Amino acid sequence: MGYIYGQLSQKERLRIYHYRRNGYSLRRISACLGRSASTIGREIARNSKPNDHWNGDYCPVRAQKLTTRRRQVDKSRFKLVRQPDLLAIVRKRLAMGWSPKQISGRLALLHGAPVISHESIYRYIYYRREQKDYLCRLLPKAHSRRRRRSKTPMTHFKIPWRISLSKRPKHISNRTQSGHWEIDMMQFSKPTHSLLMLCERTSRFVSMSIHTDKKAITIKNALIKQLSKVPASMRQSMTFDNGSEFWLHNDVANTFNIKSYFCDPHSPWQKGSVENAIGRLRRHLPRKTNMEQLSSAKLKGIIDDYNNTPRQCLDFQTPNEVYSNKTVALQT
Repeated sequence: MGYIYGQLSQKERLRIYHYRRNGYSLRRISACLGRSASTIGREIARNSKPNDHWNGDYCPVRAQKLTTRRRQVDKSRFKLVRQPDLLAIVRKRLAMGWSPKQISGRLALLHGAPVISHESIYRYIYYRREQKDYLCRLLPKAHSRRRRRSKTPMTHFKIPWRISLSKRPKHISNRTQSGHWEIDMMQFSKPTHSLLMLCERTSRFVSMSIHTDKKAITIKNALIKQLSKVPASMRQSMTFDNGSEFWLHNDVANTFNIKSYFCDPHSPWQKGSVENAIGRLRRHLPRKTNMEQLSSAKLKGIIDDYNNTPRQCLDFQTPNEVYSNKTVALQT
């Protein structure tokens, strides 16, 4: 027999009360009501919490009043409850992997004015978690509450022909010129699995290639192949961390007649664009991912989704839109 889904009625709450008085188990009560045992258990636990004015026993009248009050709080407190159509849009975008800030910004861009703030979306998501509606699992990092950022130290490897990031021209740091790339390796649990990630600083456009090793010669050849696909006007500089896989960076720089720069030791945040891109892609490519079982078509789809997701830093345009516009502008 199938279960009934939906809110419990006052009549059902009265029956739960009487069945409990007669010593019925949760499963027996659920069978009598045609409800799941977990529904009955949640109903009793939610409405039997003791306080200064209540000893903790289940009362159907009190349970009905508490439920009515919760609904009133939801409707008066949250815009997404008052506007079901907007809630449907937010849920759909969350399921697509968008963050609340991206949803909020894109809606404002499409409508010409703010529709809902990202904080309103976050508050609704965290509140609904207490009601067992786990929208937080759709967030990019699936956190159930706000967390502090932490830094993970990186090892330092001395690299020849290394130019410090402090000597990089200001127009690169200010993102006023296109064609400057940040480069990093996205690692997985198996040492033989990695992705070479290239992120263009102005547009945040991402390009990648799969590798089974991190040898300097392998990464050098991969970088040359990747950058060869980029228009000459969009090849201006490269920024790396201090990994040994970038030992032959100068060969790549000489091939395209561009400069390469390196972050300070233990400072990966100095190439924040590619670090942010890797963090966002971790939702679809967690560290435990087996790259041998991931098809190239699916991987391309993940990267395409990233490049076609609006970003706040781009006024809620997508990296693909900005990169395409910059490329066309520089070629004309």
